[in-house]
Amino acid sequence: MAEPACILLVEDEPLIAFALEDLVLELGYHVVGPAYRLDEALDLARTAPFDAAILDVNLNEQQSFPIAALLKERGIPFLFATGYAEGNLSGLGNAAVIAKPYGRDQLARALAAILA
Repeated sequence: MAEPACILLVEDEPLIAFALEDLVLELGYHVVGPAYRLDEALDLARTAPFDAAILDVNLNEQQSFPIAALLKERGIPFLFATGYAEGNLSGLGNAAVIAKPYGRDQLARALAAILA
C-alpha cells in the first residue's frame, strides 16, 4: 500500500488553517505546516518533503506567488485557495484554484486532480 501524500498548508488565518488541516487529515493525507507567513512558507517550500501544496493567495498583506514559483521550479503541484471573486484572479494564471469557503468534497476533488 502506498504511503499517503504529504500536503503543505499555507494559510495566514489560524482558524482556517486548523480547519483545513483537519479536512486534509480526514481525507487521508499527511500535513506539512501549516505555515502562516510568507517567509515561513518559503522555507518549508524549499526544504520540506511534501507532494503537493494548498496556498492561500493572501498572507498578511503579501501574496503567495513566490511560493508558487518555487513549487513550479521543484515540480510540485499546488492549488490556490482564495476568497476572491473569479474576476480578480488574473495573477494566478492557469493554476488550480479552490474558492473559499470550500467543503470536504470540493477539497477532495481538487487534491485528487493535482496529485493525479
